[in-house]
Amino acid sequence: MNRSDKHKKIVSTLSAFHQKEKGEGRMDLDRSKGSTSLAGWFLGPLAENEDVLSRSVGRAVEAHCNARREYGAQFGDPAYVTPEIKKSDTYRETISALDTKLDDLLGALHGSIPLSSYRNQSHMYWDITMPGAIGYFAAMLYNQNNVAAEASPVTTLLEIEVGKDLARMLGYTVPADGDQTSTTPTPWAHITCDGSVANGESMWAARNLKYMPITLAEAIRNEPDLAAAKDVEVTLADGRSKKLLDLDCWELLNVAIDDVIALSPRMQSQFGVTPAAIAAALDKYSVQNLGLAEYQQRFISRDVQSLPVVLAPSTAHYSWPKSAALIGLGANQLWRIDVDLDGRMRMDRLREVLQDCLDKKRPVIEVVAVIGSTEESAVDPLADIVDLRDEFRKKGLEFSLHVDGAWGGYFASMLRDSKEPIDPKQGGALEQTPAMIMSDYVVRQYRAFQHADTQTVDPHKAGFIPYPAGALCYRNGAMRDMITFTAPVVYHGGVDPTVGVYGIEGSKPGAAAAGVYLSHAMIRPDKSGYGKLLGKCIFNSKRLYSELVTHDGADDIIKVVPFQRLPAQKAGEDAETVARQIKYIRDHFVKPQNDELVALFERDKDALKLFQELGSDQNIVTYAVNFKTKDGWNSDVALMNHLNTAIYQKLSISTFDGGVVPDKPMFVTSSAFDVPSYGQEFVDAYAARAGLKPTNGSSMSFLISTTQDPWVSATEDGNYIPKVVSSFVEVARVAAIEIMEKNGLVWE
Repeated sequence: MNRSDKHKKIVSTLSAFHQKEKGEGRMDLDRSKGSTSLAGWFLGPLAENEDVLSRSVGRAVEAHCNARREYGAQFGDPAYVTPEIKKSDTYRETISALDTKLDDLLGALHGSIPLSSYRNQSHMYWDITMPGAIGYFAAMLYNQNNVAAEASPVTTLLEIEVGKDLARMLGYTVPADGDQTSTTPTPWAHITCDGSVANGESMWAARNLKYMPITLAEAIRNEPDLAAAKDVEVTLADGRSKKLLDLDCWELLNVAIDDVIALSPRMQSQFGVTPAAIAAALDKYSVQNLGLAEYQQRFISRDVQSLPVVLAPSTAHYSWPKSAALIGLGANQLWRIDVDLDGRMRMDRLREVLQDCLDKKRPVIEVVAVIGSTEESAVDPLADIVDLRDEFRKKGLEFSLHVDGAWGGYFASMLRDSKEPIDPKQGGALEQTPAMIMSDYVVRQYRAFQHADTQTVDPHKAGFIPYPAGALCYRNGAMRDMITFTAPVVYHGGVDPTVGVYGIEGSKPGAAAAGVYLSHAMIRPDKSGYGKLLGKCIFNSKRLYSELVTHDGADDIIKVVPFQRLPAQKAGEDAETVARQIKYIRDHFVKPQNDELVALFERDKDALKLFQELGSDQNIVTYAVNFKTKDGWNSDVALMNHLNTAIYQKLSISTFDGGVVPDKPMFVTSSAFDVPSYGQEFVDAYAARAGLKPTNGSSMSFLISTTQDPWVSATEDGNYIPKVVSSFVEVARVAAIEIMEKNGLVWE
């Protein structure tokens, strides 16, 4: 059986299995009815659901062992580990050693950060869902490799279903299996190890797509097997239709994205060109095979001498310059666009750069919008970027639009209606952390997701799934063919033969897909599930912000200065007005319990509006601490940086200490706003709010609290945030005194 026949057999088997399971309502996630109790979704901060997890893991082990026995019993296979072997000294010594080594490992793991604690406010992770953990564990025992369906017939199917679910969550329309009537491109998503790999894949695909019209034009001109397609027409970014062979180099670099994606299949279906002929042409003419340097030298005309660029905000993740280097573009060809004082991409700067690229005929491969920056939790103005792309398309400039929603993608579930009615009172009083919707500005950007060509989303971040589980989603699923080394082939029946030929990775765990699948089956990515869960996290983040911002130094030697500005500060109000707003927040948002806040919001829509606008665009609060001497607030950025570094060191673990359970009263992480990335104006604006002088090129250190805990304001004892923040303030105050003593400063 050749490889093609083997793939067809796998497709047939998976398709039949898929239809069978869908009829039983078990494998089609879109039909899944999720659960509603947060109390049943997690192990709990004090392991309250230990019995559930233990029972479920035990069932997974039992089912796996039964599968081994059932398979072997079909053929009468003999046992190897016999009762006699189990009685031997060497066997007993081996099992005893396993017990000892496991004890050592378990003891060491006690020194890990307690992710599920109310006091963990550090990185972009919290606890993992029980369904995610159980699904991962159950599939891990089978060690399926999703590089090929023949190595993972079940978990490949799970990955395909998860991909559809993620695409729906991110705003794309997924047609029903077998629906051949839709003219809208069918989206497609797959699991990657993380967001960095997903980002790299998007840039790789966008680069190959940018050059594909040149590749095929050269091949048609020079290869007899492709000559039949000499009259093929394409649509340019500005809407004009022309023959491919009549386009100049600049026009070839700006063919409409969907026309580029459809070009090779059209050559097959309309002009009779064979997939083998196209594959041979790609070997000889594609940038994928030749490399960017030779490709530029051979095929790019003198009137397009500028190297292509990728545009991203200065807040973009470190994976973006790495990706530019890996695809041969070069990290310097990733051009950073300035951000505003809220950490969002500046549209005026993006417009200037795009116009400059158009004027100088510099190809733009991709524009990246960050939806939830790592350090500011800022959401770029995606809707405005979409409008700007439409404007520049009319001028003849085309580029791929990517949403880096590694962090923020799952928050789209807050906008997706549930197929089942939602009872707002279900779950009891302790589950009634209100689910807070994002601000009007942020919601507008999420509504524009459907217009992005590719999107990164990390289930192992805001999806609460075990590592590794990132994902990349294509608006037009056929765009994935841009990164394969073969001609596009259309597989019918709704199931692909493999997910492994697409993407950067080779081997990858089927367990990751199983973890996401079971978690999504229980916690739907809509308002009833992840939307509710993340809405509660946003609510708690705003409560945390309210606590921090009211520590303004009015009666203390320290003050907390959030990077995220108050609404009064954004409006340019004077210091007195800002102080009144802080007092209102202290009186109305800090002191009440959750039920009192809900009652306030029901009777006072202005209070609700103010609360909704507090903090970051999502649920990460960035802040720094300054100190006051008898002469006033410290104005030296170096001393303030020392203070915040000292606080971070007191509230983090950087070295292994023998497996002792941590005794830190809170966990945070830290970073810095540096002038090369953010600009002097940006850094000085934040420094001024902290009471500092202009930094003259120095960076400004800060702390980060990520609130992924849906329960911290609704514990058995009520709102626990004041206790968490008081622990932080005490540590900060001690650190400030130590800094002042070390530098001979006197405080009041």
